[in-house]
Amino acid sequence: MGVAVVLLLALALLPPPPSATAACATEASFPSNRAAYAACADLPHLGASLHWAHDASSGDLSVAFVARPAAPGGWVAWGINPSGAGGGGMPGTQALVAAPYDGNAWSVRTYNITEYALGPPGPIAFPASDLAAELLAADGRVAVFGRINLGTGAGVLNHVWQVGAAVSGGSPAPHAMGGDNLAAKGQLDLVRATAGAGAGADDSATEKRNIHGILNAASWGILLPTGAIVARYLKTFRSADPAWFYLHVTCQLLGYAAGVAGWATGINLGNESEGVVPGKTHKCRAYWNAYHHSVGYAVVVLGIVNVFKGMAILGVEQRWRTAYIVALFVLGAVALVLEVVTWGVVVRRRRMAENKTFNNSGGSNGHM
Repeated sequence: MGVAVVLLLALALLPPPPSATAACATEASFPSNRAAYAACADLPHLGASLHWAHDASSGDLSVAFVARPAAPGGWVAWGINPSGAGGGGMPGTQALVAAPYDGNAWSVRTYNITEYALGPPGPIAFPASDLAAELLAADGRVAVFGRINLGTGAGVLNHVWQVGAAVSGGSPAPHAMGGDNLAAKGQLDLVRATAGAGAGADDSATEKRNIHGILNAASWGILLPTGAIVARYLKTFRSADPAWFYLHVTCQLLGYAAGVAGWATGINLGNESEGVVPGKTHKCRAYWNAYHHSVGYAVVVLGIVNVFKGMAILGVEQRWRTAYIVALFVLGAVALVLEVVTWGVVVRRRRMAENKTFNNSGGSNGHM
């Protein structure tokens, strides 16, 4: 039964088959003033497609990127990452971002994305022209049109695409962080006229993620709970003694081994991934701080309780308990002193900042 469940998990974690919809069929709904594109491809994530024509002599790349925003009133984006920073991901991307910025008509703005935040619109590294966006059909698909001059000699490009759910304050709101969103990048081969997730890189990463998921699901989700159930209930039956014990040990050992292997593959995936890096000013930072502090303090308290529990189980001499209590008092005193000192530093900095603001604003006018 356990093997069957593991196999079902493996099948569930396999990536879905590619879409059978022909991307070139979308051209039928393009405006009549848009020239036919020489190449087109369904992109492997977010239900997007790309149509393009490359003039090697002039270096012009004409594109039509088609995708559906994550929600009505959202946005769609496509761009090129010439530096390959972040594995060809968001940092370094020269992006065309289409949205109903004025709340009605769709238009395109260019963004030179240097970090994980979008930043303000502005010129990109390549001359861009003929920029436009249009709502294609009632199903919400949007086409982003543009011409980018790459210069002569362009071959294989890192390209990135994305969709978002909203525009806030005239700027695209952050996109979701699901698997498809994070994997929406690949290579655009202008010579062979192919586009997608790159030469096996995405498949390899998907395979590693599947292995990581299967190992951890088998360990924490099946083997370790099975071992606990065996120890809890089978030992009640005399006929199961001592078989229940060996079955319990086997499940726990296999579960532990699979868990360690899953942890190792997770570490490897983390090292290979650009990941999500919320800066100190990121809107999610406050939630992370609350989680981090509460869990950290809880672990410290539970660790101390566990030490006293262990001493009671081992029956250690009172002098060792007294020594540990003294050590705790010393640590507490140090923490208290540091708490007073650091609060003093914070208050002093705050007062200096307030005085600076007051002086810069002209203290005689009575405004802060």
